[in-house]
This record gives sequence, C-alpha cells and structure tokens, in this order.
Amino acid sequence: MMMDVPIIVQNPELKYGCEVTSLAMLLQYAGIEVDKMRLADQLPKDEDPVVKSESGDIIHWGNPDHGFVGDITGKTMGYAVYAAPLEQLMNRYMPGRTVNLTDKPFDDILGSFATESLSSSGPRGDYKLPDRWESWRHGIEEIRTPLDLHAVVLVGFDSAPFYVNDPLTGKKSHPVDKQSFLDAWEALGKQALSYR
Repeated sequence: MMMDVPIIVQNPELKYGCEVTSLAMLLQYAGIEVDKMRLADQLPKDEDPVVKSESGDIIHWGNPDHGFVGDITGKTMGYAVYAAPLEQLMNRYMPGRTVNLTDKPFDDILGSFATESLSSSGPRGDYKLPDRWESWRHGIEEIRTPLDLHAVVLVGFDSAPFYVNDPLTGKKSHPVDKQSFLDAWEALGKQALSYR
C-alpha cells in the first residue's frame, strides 16, 4: 500500500522542525491548506530556557511532552516536541478526527492505512537505534531522552520495507528497513499520530 503524500522539507527555515513539517504533509494530504511555518507558530511550546553546566552538559530545560523545547528554527539551541502537543495542534485542524496511536501496537498504525489515513512516527534520521541519550531537570521531573530523534511520515508498506516521506532529506516514498525502523520507533516511545 502506498499513498501519494506531498513532500515538504523542513530546512532552511526549521532546523528542528521535522515534527511540524511532517504534520504539514499529513494535513495537506487530507486536503487542509496549511504550511509548516504556520504550524510552527501555532505549536505549543515549553519556554523553559536551557541551562548548561560549566562542562556544557544540559542540566535544565523544557519537557517535549508539554510543547516544543528550544528554538525550532535553529538560530539558538533547539530540540523537539512529542506526540501530545502535536495532537493538540492537529486537533485544531481536524477536530474529532485526530488519532493518537502512541504506545499502540504497530499493527494499529498499519491498520490506519485501511481507512485512508497515515501516521507520523519518530525514528532518528538514519532509522537506527538512538545512541546520544541526555537527561536534564524540568522542575521536579527528570527528562531522559535521545538527542538524535527524527519524525517522518509513514506513507506505505509492503512485505519488506516501509516507505516514508522524510522532511530532513526531502526524500519522497523513501524505502527504509522495516526492523530498523521498528526498533528505533520503540526506543523513542512508540509515538505516532494519524487521523480518520
């Protein structure tokens, strides 16, 4: 199964904007006129500034479950946003149609293709397990997360590879190794959004 989802690249405007760029692809495929920059402006943000130790380690910063952490443009240090704030934004454009598939079995995501929807998932850019983990404080919480994560749009699958639109490389319907993708997706919290 393959869907002809438009490809949108995140750069040069949104160095850390793979999530909203993937969301722009998904919404445009659904027939909603919106671009990545408008979504970046509307995206919930966690405004906690980064605090680093003298050695350069991050000791305090925002929580990507609350909103985008850092500067999405990359003019200053930026990070990412997780599925819940993206779901909140997606609901503005697709009220009652947004589906958060985070922590669901991957078969549920593949099943979403049967209803002509698609999913935005989060492997790192090379679709391998993350290997740059970091932790910092956010209030009383400890945030432990990989620094090397990436969001793409899953646009198709067959018996061997998955196919993704990658906002970083600009590759459309790019084949990726199924097991590498699944391993990275699981390591990054099994995050995915879709719609009905």
